[in-house]
Amino acid sequence: MMDQLSWESIGERVRDSRASMGLSQQDLADRVGLERSMISKLEKGARRVDAMELTAIARVLDYPVTHFLSPTPEVVSRRAATTEAEELSESTAARGAYRNEAELAQWLRDVRQLIDLGTLTPRPLALYPHRVTDLDSARDAARWIRTRLGLGDAPIESVADVCESAGQFLAVAPLTSDGASLVDGDVAVAVIRLDQEPGRRRSTAAHELGHMVLGDEYSNDLGVHTPREERERAVEVFAAELLLPSGQLDQVLAAPDEESRRHALVRLAAEYRVSWSLAIAQLRRSGTLDGGELRKLRGRVPTEIEFREAVGWKPQPDLASIRVSPRYSSAVVAALREYAITPARAVEMMRGQIELRDLSED
Repeated sequence: MMDQLSWESIGERVRDSRASMGLSQQDLADRVGLERSMISKLEKGARRVDAMELTAIARVLDYPVTHFLSPTPEVVSRRAATTEAEELSESTAARGAYRNEAELAQWLRDVRQLIDLGTLTPRPLALYPHRVTDLDSARDAARWIRTRLGLGDAPIESVADVCESAGQFLAVAPLTSDGASLVDGDVAVAVIRLDQEPGRRRSTAAHELGHMVLGDEYSNDLGVHTPREERERAVEVFAAELLLPSGQLDQVLAAPDEESRRHALVRLAAEYRVSWSLAIAQLRRSGTLDGGELRKLRGRVPTEIEFREAVGWKPQPDLASIRVSPRYSSAVVAALREYAITPARAVEMMRGQIELRDLSED
């Protein structure tokens, strides 16, 4: 059972969550139908809040009720930059950081709850056993994880499934940044931004997996031993190689002319479901095309019709249609069937992938 916060801590959580939404106490009071003085007392811990009031506050602030009742996991506390409520109210970046940390903390709590209930078993974390000190070794790490997971050089059908197989549970959430991830002991979690187009979600998911596989300051001491900017660049190279193995570019380079090479690259980007910019970046890293042709390719972004024609108009769902990892979804359903969680909690844990009516027998 989860520990619950004190009334004072609950008040602080309400205050910081309100600030993260850019709302004043009066704004919040008006939206939940309370007096401003009641919100003020609540935030100071001088007044208790009942379940109905807290549910209304949570709905207005777009956080789950558990966010206000449960302590922030220690690993998230260490990861987050310390910010005061006044800073949150004045800084858009700080407000966004609070939202992102809250989403990551909630996702970790949900995964941990299912593990504690026995319906979810984490897989061993796929941590690269060698140091990554340059971009070539980052590419080697991507090839290593592909080999470890039996992917070969084939297109990845589900990035969420790949992340889960590597030991990282993935969720799509309303973030202000592209994504965030962390490792807590034997459990790795990542959240990626909801309002990204599907191809960008795949890139972000691969990037967050790279943080786990290569290792960073939020998880362990393995991996990249370079300054932060170069470390991020190495993670980007890992993600690109994971999604589109550079060896596949040979079919593009073998084409006889510029138009044929562009057509081959469009087909490759569509088959591997990567953005045009990622495909161009991989081609640039091959070092075999001159800068003039690369600039022309970069400027001729394919239309949606070109991409769809390249794959025969097959549906490409992946992260466009799911919000949580596959095995996690099964674990939520198993917990519900065992009456370990309520239907309302199951819907909350599935993050919009299902609705309460989907669980009705009518």
